[in-house]
Amino acid sequence: MRIYIKNSFKKVFSLIIEIYLGISGCASVPKNSSPELKVVPYVDLDRYLGKWYEIALYPNWFEEGCFRSTAYYEKLEDGNIKVTNQCHMHGPNGKLNKAIGTASIADDKTNAKLKVQFFWPFKGNYWIIGLDEDYQYAIVSEPDRQYLWILSRFPTMDDQKLEVLKNFILSKGFDLTYLEKIRR
Repeated sequence: MRIYIKNSFKKVFSLIIEIYLGISGCASVPKNSSPELKVVPYVDLDRYLGKWYEIALYPNWFEEGCFRSTAYYEKLEDGNIKVTNQCHMHGPNGKLNKAIGTASIADDKTNAKLKVQFFWPFKGNYWIIGLDEDYQYAIVSEPDRQYLWILSRFPTMDDQKLEVLKNFILSKGFDLTYLEKIRR
């Protein structure tokens, strides 16, 4: 009985550590030694709300098997933002998978740094590092550059625009060899 408890505790503890490290930025992408990551000067959150389509990303464990990924942001009465991420699992017409969380503003000077929580007690950084003046695309990461998403208001993006965004990302110290286009 005692060995079973120890092994069960070990498994649960290992899972908790793995989840925490994944959320806090210790993913499969090597740590980056580039200068401090800068966010956009200001985000009008009312304009940012709504549906976004993932165009490209650094692969991560929590989106493994996802196709046609989207994020939907809506303002809550308390000023926080409801985040609904969804994708189709294992194929473009696979079972719909949803994750619902809450984002809070971590920097009210810019509104470009948020903390997102999908389950207690873990929160992840959500930094808007690139944003179209018409809010048609956004680039999101976190301070250690372990996660990266290119988002668009449309399900696809022309190759020329994507190349411009890749060059921008490269100038911010990201390694483009990890960037993958989303599966549609």
